[in-house]
Amino acid sequence: MDNTKIPKPTIKRLAVYHRCLENMVISGVASVSSNDLAERLGIKASQVRKDLSYFGEFGKRGVGYSTKHLLDSISEILGIRKKWKTCIVGMGNLGMALANYPGLENSGFIAKALFDNNPNKIGIPMPNDLVIESTEVLEEIVKKRQIEIGVITVPANAAQIIADLLANAGVTGIVNFAPIRLTLPPGISNEEIDISVSFRSLAFNMTFGSSRKGRRA
Repeated sequence: MDNTKIPKPTIKRLAVYHRCLENMVISGVASVSSNDLAERLGIKASQVRKDLSYFGEFGKRGVGYSTKHLLDSISEILGIRKKWKTCIVGMGNLGMALANYPGLENSGFIAKALFDNNPNKIGIPMPNDLVIESTEVLEEIVKKRQIEIGVITVPANAAQIIADLLANAGVTGIVNFAPIRLTLPPGISNEEIDISVSFRSLAFNMTFGSSRKGRRA
């Protein structure tokens, strides 16, 4: 499979399909159609079928998909079956929230280290028998614990420095919450997450939706 030919929005939607299918399996739903998924998620059924078509055939026309089989297949595609060793750098409010969020570990992302440069935070005990450690030993610890994914939750002016440290230490993936685009060497996957963009998009949709309703009235 050539991942470079798969649109990034498709990958994001796969993660949404996965969450929806998990809930359906828990609820005892044995089969699902593209129309079912589309209605639950507020998108077009043709979009669901197109997204899944990148990865092969999962069901029969007119019959639908086995919910459990489709969930397992998407889990395999997303790499969720594997346990990913992860570290979080920057133990402010967001970093603390992520470190205490059980959903990450339940999804296969296991925190193996937590870092900060504030002397008052270093040594604070955290879940999973971890303590907050100094960024001064980041490279050493990331290498020693064979951490694969680094999560950056530091201010924008420190994000590139942390990204360079993580890259030098050998991580192959970075999730960046800092509002800055990182420069990374080849071979490192990067996910940029700007929470404010989602709020702005929501505000636009609410404003645009309201104006449309007004015109129809």
